[in-house]
Amino acid sequence: MFRFALLVSAVGSSLMWSGRAFAQTVFFFQDSNNGSYYNSGLAFATAPSTILQAGPTNDKIPVTFTPAPVEGTNSLRLRWQSNAGGDWSALVIAPAFQFQNISQTDTLSFWCYAPVAIAAADMPAVSMEGAPGNTKSRKYALGPFSGDIPAQTWVQVKVPLTVFFNDPNQTNINFSQIKAIILGQQNADGATHELLVDDVRTYRVASGGTPAPMPTGLTATGYDSHVELTWQPNTGTNTANYRLYRSLDGGATYSLHRIFNGQRTSFIDFTRPQGNNLSLGYRISAVGNTGQESALTEPVLTATYDMTDDELMTMVQQYTFRYFWDFAHPVSGLSRERDTAGETVTMGGSGFGIMAILVGIERGFITYQEGLDRLLTMVSFLENADRFHGAYPHWMNGTTGNVIPFSPQDNGGDIVETAFLFEGLLAARSYFGADDVLENLLRQKITQLWETVEWDWYRKLNQPVMYWHWSPTVNYAINFQLRGWNETMIVYLLGAASPTHGIPGSMWETGWTANSNYANGFNYYGYRLPVGSFLGGPLFFTHYSFIGFDPRYVRDGYTNYFVQNRNQTLINRAYCIANPGGYVGYSANCWGLTASDNPFGYLAHEPKADRDNGTIAPTAALSSMPYTPNVSMDALKYFYREQGQSLWGPMGFYDAFNLTQGWFADSYLAIDQGPIITMIENHRTQLLWNNFMANPEIQPALTAMGFVPDSVLTTTATIDATPEWVSELSPNPVEGRATLQLHLPDAQRMTVTLVNTQGQTVAVLAQKQHFGTGAHSIPFDGALYPKGNYYLRIQSATRSQTIPFININH
Repeated sequence: MFRFALLVSAVGSSLMWSGRAFAQTVFFFQDSNNGSYYNSGLAFATAPSTILQAGPTNDKIPVTFTPAPVEGTNSLRLRWQSNAGGDWSALVIAPAFQFQNISQTDTLSFWCYAPVAIAAADMPAVSMEGAPGNTKSRKYALGPFSGDIPAQTWVQVKVPLTVFFNDPNQTNINFSQIKAIILGQQNADGATHELLVDDVRTYRVASGGTPAPMPTGLTATGYDSHVELTWQPNTGTNTANYRLYRSLDGGATYSLHRIFNGQRTSFIDFTRPQGNNLSLGYRISAVGNTGQESALTEPVLTATYDMTDDELMTMVQQYTFRYFWDFAHPVSGLSRERDTAGETVTMGGSGFGIMAILVGIERGFITYQEGLDRLLTMVSFLENADRFHGAYPHWMNGTTGNVIPFSPQDNGGDIVETAFLFEGLLAARSYFGADDVLENLLRQKITQLWETVEWDWYRKLNQPVMYWHWSPTVNYAINFQLRGWNETMIVYLLGAASPTHGIPGSMWETGWTANSNYANGFNYYGYRLPVGSFLGGPLFFTHYSFIGFDPRYVRDGYTNYFVQNRNQTLINRAYCIANPGGYVGYSANCWGLTASDNPFGYLAHEPKADRDNGTIAPTAALSSMPYTPNVSMDALKYFYREQGQSLWGPMGFYDAFNLTQGWFADSYLAIDQGPIITMIENHRTQLLWNNFMANPEIQPALTAMGFVPDSVLTTTATIDATPEWVSELSPNPVEGRATLQLHLPDAQRMTVTLVNTQGQTVAVLAQKQHFGTGAHSIPFDGALYPKGNYYLRIQSATRSQTIPFININH
C-alpha cells in the first residue's frame, strides 16, 4: 500500500471524470489490515474438500506478500482441493462488510497468479451472495472466461455481468445489494491448486469514452535494493489507474509490473528479490474509465548497485529527512506527531526535526538558506504559540498554536517535550552563527524563547526534583516526578543551564539520581550496566537526551554515559540474540527493543517478558549508531536488504515490524524518525553534539551537576564487558532437579540468587558462601518455582553477573 495515496475507487462509489459517470464497486484492492489474513474475507470447506484458512477464528482468507501487479503488498491466497461429495468457498467481501450496488456495472474483474499452472477446467466457480437474506446466485465456471492460467504470470480475468443478470434461472438475488464475490468448488479433480487473487471489483465499461492521456514526467532513480519512480498526475482527466511496466534486461523486454489508482504519482519498487546490480527499464500508461489503455511512455532506464556503508547511511538519512521537511506542517513548519496526525504537531519531535534540518543542510538535501528560512518560520510560530510558564505543551495545533491536550489532565506545559525542543533550538542557535541579519534574528528569537522557560516552576514549589507537567486547570495533578534512569535526563541539564530560571545543579543528585534503583552495576551477557533497571530498559533512553548532549568525555559519580548507552545497547542486542520469548526473526542482525507501534497498539518495548512481544523497531539499532556502529550497520543492511519489501517506504523505514505476527507497520512517528537521521550524523561527524555542546551555558551546567572530565575510551569494542564466570545449568529446561556448575579462577565469597524476568529476586541459592578456586556444584530444584523463564544472578564483593536463561518447565 502506498500510505499517502487516496483510493479513488472508493467502496461503492460513483466517480466523475470529464462529466461522465463511471460506476464501480471494490471488494478487494489494497492490503489487508492484518498481517496474515483478510478481515472481510471468509473461507469455508465441507469435507472431504479443503481450503486454506487463517485468522483468529480460522475462517478467514489468508493473504500473501508475494508482489502483485496491483497497488498494495498483499494478495488473497486460495489453496484448495476439490473432492467429490465436498465443497469449499471463499467469500471476498467488501471492507466493513458493506453491501454493494453492482447493477450499474457490466464487468467483474480480478487479477490472478498461479505458482503452478492451472488448466481452465480446474479453475474455481464464481458466484455472489447478497440480499435478501444472504441469497446466493447461481454458480458459473470461470474457465471459459479465464482460459488456462500459466505459471507465475499475473493474468486479468474479466467476466461479463450479463452472465449473472440475463440468466433466466437466476436466483432471487438483488444485484443492488451484493455482499460478496464467491470463488468456490467447480471440478472435483482431487488435486491441490493455489491461486493468488487481487483487485476484485466490478465496473462499467462506458461506450464511446475516450482513453486517458499518456502520463508524463516518469523518472526512475536506482539505489542499492530499490528504484524510486515518480510521474506527473493526469489532473482533471478520466484516469482510473496507471499501469507500470518493468524490464529486468535493460529495456529489451517489458512486462506488466504494477497497477495503481489514478491518484498515485510515485512508487518504490523494491528489487532485491530479483538480485542486485540490475539493469532496469520502466514505462507507464494510464487507463481511462472505459478500460482503454493509453500509449506507453518512452522507456526510462536505471540500475541498482551495491552501495557502500556511507552511501547506505546517506540514503537512510535522506529518506528519513523527508518526514521533517516534506511532511512538516505547512503553516508552522513544525513536525507532525505521526504521518496521520494532520494538524497535530509535537514539541519533542519538532526539536528532533530542527536537528534533522541541520543534517539536511550538511548533507546537501537542502540549501543553507532553505534551512534558515524554515527555522525562522518555526521559531516565529513558536513565539505566538501557547506556553505555560514558558514551557510548551506536548501537542499543539500546527495552524493556530493552541494546545491540543495529550490527555484530560495533560493540557498545559510539558517540560520534557520542551527540553527536547530546546535541545534542537540551542543546537540551531550555535549552528547559525554568522554575523548576518537573518542569522542574528534567528539567534535572538531562540535566545528570547530559551530565557523565558521557567524551569524552576516545574520544581513544584521549589522541591528538589523536577515534575513533568503543569496545567492551568488542574495544576500539578499528574504529579509525575522526573527521576532516572530514563529518557528525561536533558531536563536537568537544560534546567541547570538556564541563565534566567535555572535550577540548582545539586538537583542532579536530589532529583535525577535520587532513585533507589538508579545504580545498577550488574553484568548482563558479559556487559556491565552502570545505572538503570534490570537489563537497562528500552533503547530510547539512550537516544533522546543524547542527540545534543555529547556523553563521551565527561562522567558523574556513577558512570560515563557513553559507556552506559553503549552497554545498554549491547545488552539489548544480546537479549534479542538469546530470544527467550522464541520470537521469529530475532538474530544478531535483527534486534532493537524500544518504544514503537506494534500489532496490538503502542508499547515501550524492552528486554522483559511483559514488554517484549516480538516487535523490532529500526530506530532502536539505527539510532544507536554512535555507540555500536558495526552491529548497527549490520542491522541497517538487514532491515533494508532483507525486509525492505515491506519495511522501506517513501520516508525511510516504517516504524516497526513483528515477524511472529507477520506484521509490518505502515506508520511513521516523529520521535522515532528523528533519532535515526541525527544519531547517524553524530556517528559520522558529531554535528549535533558539537553544536549543542558549543552553547556557553552547557559546560558550566555540567560542572554544577558534578560532572568531571573523563578520558575513558569510547571505542565501541566491548571494553567494559567483564569476562563471565564459566557456568552451566544442567539440564536446562529444568523439570525437576538440576545442578549449577561454577568454574572460578580464584577464591570468591559468592551470593547466588534466582531472578525472574522483571529483575525480582525469587530465591537465594547461596548467601555469601565461600567458594575456592575451581569447579563447584550448586543443587537446584525447579519444582519449587512456577513455570517460566528466569536468570541466575551471581555476585561477589567486586563484581556481578546475570546468566540467562533458565527455563523451568513442569
